Amino acid sequence: MSQMQNSASPALAAVIVAAGKGLRAGQPLPKQFAIWRGKPVLRDAAEKLAAAGAGKICVVIPEGADAIAAETLKGIEPLILVTGGDTRQESVRAGLEALAADPPAHVLIHDAARPDCPPEVVARLVAALADHPAAIPTLPLVDSVVETDGATMGNKAERELLRRVQTPQAFRFADILAAHRGWTREPTAGDDAQIAHSAGLSVALVDGDERLAKLTFAGDFAERSAMIRTGTGFDVHRLAEGEELWLCGLKIEHDKGLAGHSDADVALHAVVDAVLGACGEGDIGQHFPPSDPQWRGAPSSRFVEHAVSLAAAKGYAIGNVDLAIICEAPKIGPHRDAMRERLAQLLGVQPDCVNVKATTTERLGFTGRGEGIAAQAVATLVAN
Repeated sequence: MSQMQNSASPALAAVIVAAGKGLRAGQPLPKQFAIWRGKPVLRDAAEKLAAAGAGKICVVIPEGADAIAAETLKGIEPLILVTGGDTRQESVRAGLEALAADPPAHVLIHDAARPDCPPEVVARLVAALADHPAAIPTLPLVDSVVETDGATMGNKAERELLRRVQTPQAFRFADILAAHRGWTREPTAGDDAQIAHSAGLSVALVDGDERLAKLTFAGDFAERSAMIRTGTGFDVHRLAEGEELWLCGLKIEHDKGLAGHSDADVALHAVVDAVLGACGEGDIGQHFPPSDPQWRGAPSSRFVEHAVSLAAAKGYAIGNVDLAIICEAPKIGPHRDAMRERLAQLLGVQPDCVNVKATTTERLGFTGRGEGIAAQAVATLVAN
C-alpha cells in the first residue's frame, strides 16, 4: 500500500466503472468481484491504477453492492464508492460528480473488467493531456475487416483507418465533466471518448497494450486462472577447440569453447527452454531455428529476453530460476556469483531469485570425458 501512496498524484484521479452484472463471464458473482489471479478483478484494477499514479479512486458499483465493494477494496485510500445508473454514461457521470467537490486536474475512466493496467500506458495518456483535452489507448487491427448486415459480407473496410479502443481513457477533468453534463443523446453513448468527441474535444491516440484485454467470458478467467507455472529445460553443446566458451552470458577463459549455431551458451539455452515451457510457448528451436542464418553467432541473451517478454505478454513474471551446469571443466565455482548476477539481470529479477550450481558426472559419459557441457534448469513463473 505504501508504494501506491508514494507514487500517487493528487492531480490525477480515477473513476472505475464496476456497476454491471457481468453475467457472460459465468462466475458465481458479478465478474468485477470474481477472483482473477488470486484476487478480485475490481481490486486488481484499483491497485494497478493507484500504482500508476491515481491519487484518488472513485468506484461506481451496482445498487446494493456497498458491503462487498468495501470489503473488496479494503485498504485502498482515498476511496469513494458511488452507486451507478441504468447506463454506462449515467454511471460514469455519477463518478465524475462525486469527484467534482474536490476536482482533480485529470481523470482516468476505466473498465473494472480490464484489471491488468500497465503503468506505462497511464504515463502515455497523462503526457498526451498536455496538448489535448482527452487521450485514449488504442491498438491496430491485424485481421482483415469487412462491413456486414449481420449475416453476409459487405464491403471491405480499411483497417489502416480503424483502431481497437481500450481503457483507461484520460481527460482533463473539467472538460469531460462538462461533456457528460451536456450529453442529451440516446442512453447508450458508447465510451467516454465518444462523448468527448461529440462535445468537440480533441481526442489523442496513444499506444495501448494487449494486457488491457477485457475479461468478458468464462474462458477469459479459465485461461488466466493459474497463479504459478513451472517449466524445465535441458541442453547440451559439444566442446571444441577454436570456439569461445560462453556460460550464463559471460565469456569464460578455457582451452575449448562450446560449438553451436549461436554463441552456444548451454546454460542460457536451458533457461530459455524452461521459461518457454512454463508459459506454454514451445521450445528454443521453434523460436530460433538453427537453420535460420540470422541467429548464427547470436548472443543467447537475446533468446532469454525474448522468452521473458513472451511470459510477460501472458501476464507472468519470473518467480525464480534454478540452473545446474554439468561438466568436468572449467570449474564453475569461481564464476558462480558473476553468473548469478548476469542471469538475474537478463531475467529482470533480483539475484536471490536465481540459483546457479554445478556438478560433475564422476567422469562418466560425454561430460565426464570432457567432450561437452550440459545444463538443466527449472523456471517458475508467477502471475503479475
